[in-house]
Amino acid sequence: MTLSLRLPNSLHRAARALSKKEGASINQLIASALAEKIAAIDAEEYLLKRAEKGSKEAFLEALAKIPDAPCDENDQI
Repeated sequence: MTLSLRLPNSLHRAARALSKKEGASINQLIASALAEKIAAIDAEEYLLKRAEKGSKEAFLEALAKIPDAPCDENDQI
């Protein structure tokens, strides 16, 4: 599929420089950047939907089941 895209000159120059640095075409760079953005938005939407199903009360009940003990030596800051 072909897509014509109009970019500001400054963005085009930056994309050209980055694609050269990365050893990829501008098309590959833009496709990769778009895929990353879509994945980030999808992940955020997924997490928001999961959060809607959550319950603060259930979370606090689960935390209350954790024994009151000192943390592991490797977990200390």
